[in-house]
Amino acid sequence: MIPLPTLYYFLCYAWNRLPEPAVLQASEAAPFHRPLGLLAQVLLHGTRRLLRAGLPRTFQTQEAELTSLRGRIELAPSLGRGLLERGRAICTYDELSTDSALHRLLAQTLGVLARATALPAALRRELGQIRQRLPSVPDAARPTAATFRALRRQRPDSQAAFLLHVCELVWQMALPEPTAQGRSRFTDFRRDEVLMARLFEQFTRNFYRREQRRYRVYAETIAWQAESETDDLALLPTMLTDTTLEAADRKIILDTKYYAAALRPRYDRQRLIAPHLYQLYAYLQNQRPGPVQALEGILLYPAGPDSDAAPAVNVRYTLGGHPVRVFTLNLHQPWEGIAADLLGLVA
Repeated sequence: MIPLPTLYYFLCYAWNRLPEPAVLQASEAAPFHRPLGLLAQVLLHGTRRLLRAGLPRTFQTQEAELTSLRGRIELAPSLGRGLLERGRAICTYDELSTDSALHRLLAQTLGVLARATALPAALRRELGQIRQRLPSVPDAARPTAATFRALRRQRPDSQAAFLLHVCELVWQMALPEPTAQGRSRFTDFRRDEVLMARLFEQFTRNFYRREQRRYRVYAETIAWQAESETDDLALLPTMLTDTTLEAADRKIILDTKYYAAALRPRYDRQRLIAPHLYQLYAYLQNQRPGPVQALEGILLYPAGPDSDAAPAVNVRYTLGGHPVRVFTLNLHQPWEGIAADLLGLVA
């Protein structure tokens, strides 16, 4: 599994936020043994920064029974309750407030973490204290996928978006504890291969966006070099690269695969995973590079310490006239080595 210090870098780059020195120092002073501890510390540090800067105020819709007109009068309920004869009315109006949906979500998430027995008592105490400085959330329902989609549509700034990602991951890990009222147990999300594959892809693409200046970095939709006399072309699957790095003289299609090993046994021999190679080959064969633009492909796998079960792979081929490299990135080395290996791949 990915070591927790490396996991922190993973999450920061995947969610487009540079690592915070204060979090790294805290993790060195009190090493985490579970991802939950890492997420709790990240959320604690991020909320403190938010509070130091002052919670941003946004317009929130309020409804109240008032003696003076404000905003819009709600006629139906006002007439139904006979308020107008008494010089009162139910009004709906907008008011600047720090009580936003994101701040309530932060408070709710901090409250759940403050009750998590898997965390050290000192950290739980800090989480509870910082939670008291946020809006109260009385009997709030558990956030759903729709909750997070609605918050993302508000286009929060970089810091708020990062905290939103952390909260979402915490709730994805949380399972209700049947024997303890209000408590949850948390799974290790590093075991979720679908989630980790998505994070690995986002991490790699955003790393290259931030850490080099030679290439334009993006995810590219490749058109099939195919013809049909009917509309059957619409049936062809979409070809979308994980990461494309493009310069005037060179174009690299980099496909990330989050698998335990880059090789599989077949007929008593270790071989590359065929569908991964076929996919990259299809991407290369359907490209139309410029006249002076070299086109190449990379298959990138994560890897732990070298072992007989999952040996490191670093091989090069020429397939269909294009250079192709298959490489395993050792995630158990220090971060500086990981960064150097990634930059070396496209140097």
